[in-house]
Amino acid sequence: MMQFPQSELLNSLPKQFFAGLVKKVGEYSAQGHDVINLGQGNPDQPTPPHIVAKLQEAAANPRNHKYSPFQGHGYLIQAAADFYQREYGVTIDPDKEVAILFGGKAGLVEIPQCFLNPGDTILVPDPGYPDYWSGVALAKAKMATMPLREENRFLPDYQELKTDTLSKAKLMFLNYPNNPTGATATAEFFEETVKLAREHEICVVHDFAYGAIGFDGNKPLSFLQSEGAKEVGIEIYTLSKTFNMAGWRVGFAIGNESIISAIELLQDHLYVSLFGAVQEAAAEALTGSQDCVKELNDLYERRRNVLIEGLHSLGWNVSSPKGSFFAWLKIPEEFSSEQFATILLEQAHIMVAPGIGFGKFGEGYVRVGLLSSEEQLKEAVRRISDLEIFEK
Repeated sequence: MMQFPQSELLNSLPKQFFAGLVKKVGEYSAQGHDVINLGQGNPDQPTPPHIVAKLQEAAANPRNHKYSPFQGHGYLIQAAADFYQREYGVTIDPDKEVAILFGGKAGLVEIPQCFLNPGDTILVPDPGYPDYWSGVALAKAKMATMPLREENRFLPDYQELKTDTLSKAKLMFLNYPNNPTGATATAEFFEETVKLAREHEICVVHDFAYGAIGFDGNKPLSFLQSEGAKEVGIEIYTLSKTFNMAGWRVGFAIGNESIISAIELLQDHLYVSLFGAVQEAAAEALTGSQDCVKELNDLYERRRNVLIEGLHSLGWNVSSPKGSFFAWLKIPEEFSSEQFATILLEQAHIMVAPGIGFGKFGEGYVRVGLLSSEEQLKEAVRRISDLEIFEK
């Protein structure tokens, strides 16, 4: 059989970090081991019944068997605008300030291609979501990293960025509540971001994937709640986490109309919008009862407490996340993050994500998902205790 060489573009793409984790778990499971997989970010709960019911109803409607409008149905666009008005007090023009996305990841990968030319600079958090790098590679752009350090509450310190870097930067990715650290942003930080973006003409893209998940009674802030935010950027919201719709692939970008216009132009050449029934279900999620959102948030908070309290009982003095469904755990200094993750997998049959997979400044940590039952988290703590790495 002939083997056709791949393009330089494909060969330039970063290695899919999470695919490697899935493969490792599969190998150990195939050997008969009971692996507790805390390494991925795939929601474990089902989509709420009222959303599923809307999909089932809409799937039977012949109008949804045809092509949807290229830029999505107006009712879903309006639902996104209404959602932001209700949840964050942000007024959105549905005609100009909303773009429907094939999940948040699609938007994050598309945006660098919309605004960056080969060699242009984008500011990305380190550690950060690895798929940010994919869009940068496709645009043949350059990344300048913004270190996220625990002593600065995992917020970038803009004073660290060189003037030359800021003058070259065209785009900036931010993400709060943060993957992988579980940190949340403050109003003051977002205000500082708007000021910096105005001064250096930087387009800000805030990845708000975990916007509904905040702990201890604190609701995460939307970047668009900051004065002037729409002038300098957008927010990307996905229904994957808020409504357990990860497999449905639906989200939206919202904010600055010139950015929205560029996204829609690119997508017009790539897609013919989402299946209409999925759009109807997404509108139901955004405008219907939000009781399921609170229940899910409470579930993650209980899991967080079980995990963190359990680890503290072992003598592992880790910090508690303020949002997202991840815990970012500082590991003993004698291990690298990959070594520590390997020990947990090989000796305790627990999969965690090594911090180095999220960037240079992720070294010294592992990421744990709150996406397993409280019983499984307790079992994971018991298995870690058996390793006798920590002193009680």
